[in-house]
Amino acid sequence: MFYYLNGTLSVLESPIAVIDCGGVGYQLTVSNVTAALLGEKLGKAVKLLTHLAVREDGVELFGFISREEREAFMKLTSVSGIGPKAAMSILSTMTPDDLALAIASEDTKAIARAPGIGAKTAARVVLELKDKITKDMMSVSPQSLGSAPAAMPMGGALADATEALMALGYDKNTILTALKGVDAKGADAGTLIRLALKKLAR
Repeated sequence: MFYYLNGTLSVLESPIAVIDCGGVGYQLTVSNVTAALLGEKLGKAVKLLTHLAVREDGVELFGFISREEREAFMKLTSVSGIGPKAAMSILSTMTPDDLALAIASEDTKAIARAPGIGAKTAARVVLELKDKITKDMMSVSPQSLGSAPAAMPMGGALADATEALMALGYDKNTILTALKGVDAKGADAGTLIRLALKKLAR
C-alpha cells in the first residue's frame, strides 16, 4: 500500500519516527540504525521506504533508511518464526552489510546478539537465507576491476570466502581480483570476506 513516505520528520523517539506528509503524521517503527541516521534530520525533509505489516492484532508501518535495509527486513521475515519485531531487532544491532556477511560466513553468534534472538533462531536465519542473500541486501555492488587475475591457490578459508562471496552474486574473477595480494595465511573466512567487500566497495 505504501512504498515510501516523503515529508518532514516531526517526531523521533526510537523506535518511533513520525513523518508529516501534507499535514498527516505517519508513525513508523524504525531500527536503531535508521533512528541514528535520522538524528540530525528532525524538522527536515526525509524519505523512508516502508512496509505495512497486517496482523490479527492490528497493523504497523515500518520505515527503512535504504533499499538494502528494506530488502534485509523482507528476507528476515521470510524465515520461519521471524516476525517484523524480530527482524527489526536484528537490524537494530547490525547493518544489512553486516547481516549479509554474517549469513555468508555462518556467524550465528553475531546474529544472536540481537535482543530476543537466540542461538537456534540465529541458526535458522543462516540456514534459510544462506542461499537467498543477494547484493540487494548490501550497499556495495560488483565493479569491473580489470582483467581476470592470475590463479590463486584455493583451499580452506579462501575457498570458503570465495564460495560465500559467490553466493552474494559476485563472479569468481571479481572475487579473486579483490583478494589478490591479501595475506590469507591464518585468516578465517569472515576476515577474508570483509577484506574483499572493502575492496569491492571502492
